[in-house]
Amino acid sequence: MYRISVESHFDAAHFLRGYGGKCEQLHGHRYRVMVKVAAAELDDTGLACDFTELKALLKPVLARYDHTLLNDVPPFDGINPSAENIARVIYEALAPEITGVTLESVKVWESPESSAEYSPD
Repeated sequence: MYRISVESHFDAAHFLRGYGGKCEQLHGHRYRVMVKVAAAELDDTGLACDFTELKALLKPVLARYDHTLLNDVPPFDGINPSAENIARVIYEALAPEITGVTLESVKVWESPESSAEYSPD
């Protein structure tokens, strides 16, 4: 099995409703996002997935959130914009767009030391 990943980022503010700690206050992050796909075989050019194509699929998804207050942007106007929820929402937005490989997971870092990863299994 071949596993391919690409990374990108977006900058946004958020707050966690009902958190009861300092993250309940408005604050911002440079979110780092990694998308991982898998393929059992390589194509004729020796690729499992073209990095450029995968990045191109991710770019418009992240653009929805870049330089926003996530709490104002659906679906985060109804659910907390936690790293866990952000990872799942990005996964669900990408899943129908990705063909020829299996979308394995989306990982989101809020800081260099803190991340959450979503996969449907």
